Parts: sequence; C-alpha cells; structure tokens
Amino acid sequence: MHGVSLRTGFLPDIPPLQSLDDPYYWPWEELVREIPALIQLKTIRESIERLPVLSTHHLQGEPEWRRAYLLLAYLTHAYIWGGEKPKDILPPAIARPFLDISNHLELPPCATYAALNLWNFTIADPNADLTDPDALSVTASLTGTKDEEWFLMISVAIEAQGAQMIPLVFETIHAIRADDSSRVADLLHRCSEHLQELRILLERMYEKCRPAVFFHRLRPLLAGSKNMAAAGLPNGIFYDIGDGLGEWHQYSGGSNAQSSLIQTFDIFLGVQHEATGGMKDNGSKTTGFMQEMRNYMPGPHRRFLEMLARISQVRPYAMSHMAGSPVRDAYNAAVMSLGRFRDTHIQIVTRYIIMAAKSPPPSDVSRNLNLASATTCRMKDSDEKVKGGLHGTGGTDLIPFLKQTRDTTKAAARYIG
Repeated sequence: MHGVSLRTGFLPDIPPLQSLDDPYYWPWEELVREIPALIQLKTIRESIERLPVLSTHHLQGEPEWRRAYLLLAYLTHAYIWGGEKPKDILPPAIARPFLDISNHLELPPCATYAALNLWNFTIADPNADLTDPDALSVTASLTGTKDEEWFLMISVAIEAQGAQMIPLVFETIHAIRADDSSRVADLLHRCSEHLQELRILLERMYEKCRPAVFFHRLRPLLAGSKNMAAAGLPNGIFYDIGDGLGEWHQYSGGSNAQSSLIQTFDIFLGVQHEATGGMKDNGSKTTGFMQEMRNYMPGPHRRFLEMLARISQVRPYAMSHMAGSPVRDAYNAAVMSLGRFRDTHIQIVTRYIIMAAKSPPPSDVSRNLNLASATTCRMKDSDEKVKGGLHGTGGTDLIPFLKQTRDTTKAAARYIG
C-alpha cells in the first residue's frame, strides 16, 4: 500500500540494486565508485564534466529508476561541494537526466534521504537481519569511510526496526474504531517498547562514526542549496539542461526529517509540527519544516502519510478517556518514548556538530568553503550553548528546530496528562 511494506516499512521489499546492468549507464556507475578518490585528487568536477548526456529511456522498472536517482544524487553533491568552493551550476550531463528521473519518482533532484538511505544499502547474506547495522553496507559513498557507512546504515536499521510498528499502527486504529480500550492501551504500550528500541539503536551511532570525520568530511557533502549563503551558495544551484536553458533551484540536503517513518509516528500519535522550523516559501509564505520535508519523500510514501493523517484518531481517543486511565497513560507513555528518541537525537547533534565544530579537521581534510567551515566560523569564540545561526544540511536553524520539535512532541502528552 503506497509503497509501504508490512515487513520492511519504507525500505524496499527486496534490497536495492547494487548497480545498473545496462552498459549504457556504466559511465555513471564507474564515476560514482570513484567519487571518494576523485574528491581527494580534486578532479571530480573535470570527470563529471566529461560525462556524456545520457537518456533515461533505457531504465526499466522502479529499482532501476531508483538506482539511477541515487547515482545522480551522489554525482550532484560531489560536483557541487567537492572542491575548494562550491559550484553553483550543474552541467547538463547531470542536470538533464536527473530532472527526468526526479519527476518520475516525484522527488527533488538532490541527495534526499531516499537516495542516501532507503535505496543505498545491501546485505551479504539474504537472510541477514536488516535491523543490525553491522549486517548492512552502502552501495555508494561520498567519502569511502566506515564512518559514513555507519552513519547511513544506522538509519536503515532504524527503518527496518521501525517497520515492526506499522502493523501496530493499523491495529490500534482498528481497535479505536471498535472502542476496545484495553486493546488500544496494550498496543500503545507495545509502541512505546518499540520506540525505546529505536532509541537504543540510534545510540549505537557512537560505535563507528567519529564526530570529526562526520563533521569535516561527510556533512559538507550532504548539504543542500537552501539557506547556504554562508557556505558559498547565495542563489542556490542552476540546473543547466543545455542550449542556454535551465533554472535556479534551492533544495534542502539530506535530512532525517525526510524519513517517512519518523513522521508516521508523529501523525499516528497526533503530534503537530506545523509551525516548527518555519521556512519561507517563495519569499513570503511560511511553512513548517516537517511538512516541507514531505516534498523530499517518494510520492507513494507522501501519500501514505496523507492517508494516515485522515484515519488516525489516537490522540482524540486518548483525550476522551479520564486522566489516569489505562488508555491515557499508555498514550502518554508512547509520546514520551518518542520525545526521548528526540532527546537522544539532540545529544548526537550536540556531539557531532556543536562540539565537533570546535575541533580541528583531520589532517587529510582541506580547508574548503562549505557547511563545515561556515559552522566553525559561526561557532568561533562561542560557548556550547548555541541558540541559533547554525544551519543543518536541510537548511533549518539547527538547534532551535530540534529542541522545538522535541518539546512539541512531549507537549502532546503533557496537555492531556
């Protein structure tokens, strides 16, 4: 239903393609395999500029379209951010096919969570447990480091673990319709347990992803083109499709806010984020960042969330029960479990961005103009209690956004406790 599996959730039922079989697309595949080395050699842009402009007519089936999207997303960000200063014009060899593929998949032409995580993993053993990040590997990488792989595969493992909650979501909705309050309470407690497991899994980030490598090497390459003036992109990116044609665009970079799974929990529990992390749309209208991030999800997943928003009545049902009742207590416990998951996320961001910004880059990292240098400049001579001004890869004012999202989550329980 809407591209969502009761077994794997928002991950594909079958692991994504590791490569495109058609030799026609091998120039993309070969170049993506070489991205880490070419960035280090400072020749990535010249290599991309030599690519032929390939057609999308040879792509067959959704797995191939997804693989092509991943390849061009990686090439796009390597081209933009893989030099001393960012490039603001994307050449036709990337821009033209990327726009076609993005339209097909109902996604923007940039490195979204779908490209980086959902469609970028493989397993050596077909019977491997997808909830174990040690069993997962990336099929494309910007840095070639274990740190990057671990960072991305933790999210994939969370997606796989969280998939177990999707049947519970629908069982709870059915139990509410039947007014089976004891069943609702039991299901909500099980949801709490699953959310606690997700938090434990998220805490494994520290095992194999070093903050300095993440901050100085990987994070700058994941950055988008929205709110990136300080990092060297005041106008966004010009997608050049050739013959003097093209358009300027500003897109958010990869962000966990683009995970349909996390937004599923919010919608199911009735947590509202409309005003959280407000972003300007066309210079005037302000939209919530979480709502904006749905535009960075595959079309079917976006429609799943819209459907869930229409049918989930968990919070009103909990509010219809007295304070201290089993349903009210179970609902509050589930919401607070989600809030604690966001607490852990804030702790990770503090360690991997706020604290890492004050540490010197590894010796093999050039001092380029990018998101890392912009963040470090902002952090200079400040203490760790940063109130604002630090932009995430998605373009938001990072710390206030995360804290507001966390507080909004916990408030859903507090207001009916």
